[in-house]
Amino acid sequence: MHIQYLDGLFTNTFMTLQEKIRQYSPLTIVFYIIGPILIIFSHFGSLLVLKTGLSWGAIGWIVFLYLIRMLGTTGIYHRLLTHKSYQAPALVLWVGCIVTASAGQMGPSWWKAHHMSHHQHSDSELDTHSPNTQSNAIASFYWSQGGWLLSPNFFPDKLPRDVENDQVLKVIDRLHFVPVFALAALSYFIGGLEYLGAFFLSTTLLFHGVQTVNSLAHIVGDRPFITNDFSRNNAFVALLTLGEGWHNLHHAFLWSSRHGITIREGRVAYLPDPTYSFIKMLEFLKLASKLRMPAEIDLLARSQDRSSQTPELTSALETSVDYLLTVEPSVLSLIDEQQ
Repeated sequence: MHIQYLDGLFTNTFMTLQEKIRQYSPLTIVFYIIGPILIIFSHFGSLLVLKTGLSWGAIGWIVFLYLIRMLGTTGIYHRLLTHKSYQAPALVLWVGCIVTASAGQMGPSWWKAHHMSHHQHSDSELDTHSPNTQSNAIASFYWSQGGWLLSPNFFPDKLPRDVENDQVLKVIDRLHFVPVFALAALSYFIGGLEYLGAFFLSTTLLFHGVQTVNSLAHIVGDRPFITNDFSRNNAFVALLTLGEGWHNLHHAFLWSSRHGITIREGRVAYLPDPTYSFIKMLEFLKLASKLRMPAEIDLLARSQDRSSQTPELTSALETSVDYLLTVEPSVLSLIDEQQ
C-alpha cells in the first residue's frame, strides 16, 4: 500500500511539473534551476568561515552585503517592482534588480510571479509557500522556510506581463545567476577565501531572513488589521528583513510603501521600517516619487479593534480597493492581467 501511495504521489508530482514548465523554453528551465542549486551551494560554502575565520573586515562585508541586498529585495523587488508602492526611474529599477539577483533571490519575473500568486491564494491550498497548509509544525516550517523551492511549486504558473515586456528586466530574470557569480568573484578578489566564505554566509543568512516572511510572519505575531489569511505583524521578522515583518499591514494594504503601521488603543501607530526610510531617501535624492500610503481613516476602518469603528469608517472600508482584494482575491489576477 505504501509503495502504491508513493508511486501515485511521484506520478502526480511529475505531471504537475510537466504542466508548469510547458510554457518555458528549455534554456529558461535550465537557467531557473540554477537558482536553488546556488542557494544550496551557499549553505555549504558558508562552512569556509570555519576554516578561514572572520576578520572584522570580513564581518563588515557580511553585514554590508546583507543590508544592501535585503534593501534590494524589500525596496525594489517587493515594494517597487511587484506592488508599485512608489515610482522610480527605470535605471533605479534595473540596478536594484541586479543587486537583488546577486542575493540569489532569482530574477524579477520569477519573483513577482510567485509573490502575486501568494497574495491571490494566501494561506489556501494554492498558496505556493504557506506554512498553514502542512500536516504538522515541522513540515510547515520546512516547507515555508524554503522546502517549497524543491517542489513543482518552484516554477510559476505564469510570468507577469509587465516585467516580461521590459527587455532589460527579462534579461536580468533569465540571467539571474550572473550577478551571483560576479559578486562571489568580487568577494574573492577583495579578500580571498575568507571574503568568499563571508559572501556565502551573507547570502545564506539573507535567504533565510527573507523566508521568515513566508514562515514566521504567517504563524507568530499580532493581527491588528482584518485580512482573509493568517498574516502577522512580527517584530523579529521585521528586524531581519528591514521592515517586511509588519506583514499583516502589508496584506491589508498591498500597495502601501510603508509597512510599519499598527493600531494601538484605537489609534494608528507607526513602527520602525528601514525599507520605508530607504524609499524616503530615494525620494529626497529625486530617485523616487508618488509614494503611496493608506489614509488613517482607511487604517482604522480595517482595524480588528471594533472600538475604533464608526459608520463612516465602515463605509470607507467597504468602498476601498483593498477591501475588494480581501473578500475576493481573484481581483489580484484581474489587476495583473491589465499590467
